[in-house]
Amino acid sequence: MSADPRKPVLVIGLGRFGSAVAATLERMGHEVLGADADAEIVRDHKDALTQIVEADCTEIETLRRLGAAEFDTAIVAIGTNVEASLLAVLALVDLGLPNIWAKATSERHGRILERTGAQHVVFPEQKMGERVAHLVNERLLDFISFDGEFAIARLRAPEPIIGLPLVTSQCRKKFDVTVVGVKRTGEDFIHAVPDTIIMPEDELVVSGRIDRIEAFSALCAS
Repeated sequence: MSADPRKPVLVIGLGRFGSAVAATLERMGHEVLGADADAEIVRDHKDALTQIVEADCTEIETLRRLGAAEFDTAIVAIGTNVEASLLAVLALVDLGLPNIWAKATSERHGRILERTGAQHVVFPEQKMGERVAHLVNERLLDFISFDGEFAIARLRAPEPIIGLPLVTSQCRKKFDVTVVGVKRTGEDFIHAVPDTIIMPEDELVVSGRIDRIEAFSALCAS
């Protein structure tokens, strides 16, 4: 989520997703105002965030009183109440915020959020489900997808390229993946170059189409 570090970010909805986003933004150096209509949630997070308020952010007048119009970026992290998430986005649009992110719980919810005016819609549960599915076979050590077709993954070095420099193994030509970096025990990740020789215990960071990465990881020795 891109946000100007010199300006504050408004986070509406402090459930697991919203509170995690808010806390991470604060650690990154952003000034964050967290808001939730549930008094108990606000009490639970009062020590985790520098600024937190109990407020019904589906009302435009409430948002005005909070100074929401002065924010460039707002994140609507309301998940369970679809109507509330839509009303909050609509109110932010009416206030003229240029950078609105919203959490969606379904494709239909996401489409409505976009039509309401959210510039960025995220599906955290869906993305996490996809990530777990790709990791469960234990061939992939980490996995991040982009646009549903491409990904960056961390995996153990497959048997066919062990002992070879990358220029010889020709991963891009033979397997249609790009080896971006290499991690060795006790060492930092290094940027992969054509002369990099892959060792048996190496972990690789690779990029490419998801199906190609899955096929590449399947070459790992059992």
